[in-house]
Amino acid sequence: MNKYLKIIQDSFTGYFNYLVEEIANPSLYNYFYWLIGLSLLVWVLEIVIPWRRNQRILRKDFWLDSFYILFNFFLFSLVGYNAISNVGVELFNDVLSLFGITNLVAIEVQHFPQWVQLLIMFVIADFIQWNVHRQLHRRPWLWEFHKVHHSVKEMAFAAQFRFHFMETIFYKSVQYIPLAMIGFGIQQFFVVHMFAVFIGHLNHANLGWSYGYFGYIINNPKMHIWHHSKELPEKFKKGMNFGLSLSIWDYLFRTAYIPKNGKNIELGFEGDEDFPGGFVHQTMHPFQKKHYKN
Repeated sequence: MNKYLKIIQDSFTGYFNYLVEEIANPSLYNYFYWLIGLSLLVWVLEIVIPWRRNQRILRKDFWLDSFYILFNFFLFSLVGYNAISNVGVELFNDVLSLFGITNLVAIEVQHFPQWVQLLIMFVIADFIQWNVHRQLHRRPWLWEFHKVHHSVKEMAFAAQFRFHFMETIFYKSVQYIPLAMIGFGIQQFFVVHMFAVFIGHLNHANLGWSYGYFGYIINNPKMHIWHHSKELPEKFKKGMNFGLSLSIWDYLFRTAYIPKNGKNIELGFEGDEDFPGGFVHQTMHPFQKKHYKN
């Protein structure tokens, strides 16, 4: 027990020191400044070549989504997620050790060229995320958390970050074992993650891009806008276009849907007029018992 308490204590102080170091001493693999840089880049693109020209630069809930960026990517780890995840990993390794397993890595990829390692990790991670995302729409209790993301009424890059902190736990928990079994390094994780963040920015941005034939492989704003459509077709009552970075999964598994230009469709979900506004109320909303009666 003392070991886990020590991990919790070190996690809080360790992440705080890490965050201070990130801000004070920029480096090539500096997550803080890469996130700010990519966000500013896509925001400038929205301003210069907007798809919806009548949409304000500081559109509805811009500042709310900006706080979600701060919370989901930094404060959440500071107030608890880093400690929870570190304890979880240690517990998992302790259970494995009971069976004589000391190393979870089953597939070594270090001998592959760097670009092959990155591609393998990117494709595997995205396929896992596609499946998790699909379940967020199909399981009623998961959907209550995912509603936070779908409460966006005007789409722009920062909308990517409006999601309930529990989604981080869902995604990371499911991804951990498959990715841990492959010998990736921390730099590969960083590169793949930042690339996925960049694509996510573009998918939610006020940009009218579809990438031509590459749109059948890479997710894009003209496809993802339909994922946020308030009116769902009869065939896709549980949602469609679940791809995060890659669209190919939706085409392969027949969940792709782009019936027309979705530039001005209404966004949200049925009943969203009663969904609370503000970070605190949105965060507490899924935990209210009234959602699970029946």
